Order: sequence, then C-alpha cells, then structure tokens
Amino acid sequence: MRYGQRGGYTPAEQERRERVRLQAAEWFEAGESTRTVAVRLRVHERSVTCWRKAWLEGGAQALRSTCSPAA
Repeated sequence: MRYGQRGGYTPAEQERRERVRLQAAEWFEAGESTRTVAVRLRVHERSVTCWRKAWLEGGAQALRSTCSPAA
C-alpha cells in the first residue's frame, strides 16, 4: 500500500520504531554485535546494519524519526 493510500505508520507506530532504533544505539555503544541486536529487537540484520552505519556517522540523533507526528 502506498502512503497516499493511508498505508504509512501512525504517530504511535513511528514513536515505537524510533524507540527500537534508540535502544539499538545503546547496544551499539555497549559493543553488541549486529546479529545480537537484531535478535534482541526481533528485526532483520540488514535493518540493524543500516542503523549502525547511521549511528557511526551521526550518533543517536541520526536514528531519530525524520517525520514529526501529525497533530
């Protein structure tokens, strides 16, 4: 489904996903492996790899949602 067809994340879902990414950042800081983070968060290793790359380049701030929740 396309975003224009109301297929996007709700503000609550966006917030939950941001919390997941920020938890990953804490584990990156602690030295956890990509595989361990993926298993603990129940996400694909590719997602964690992308998050780690963003975290290395911009810290935890780089993992925050870029979309602000609709008011």
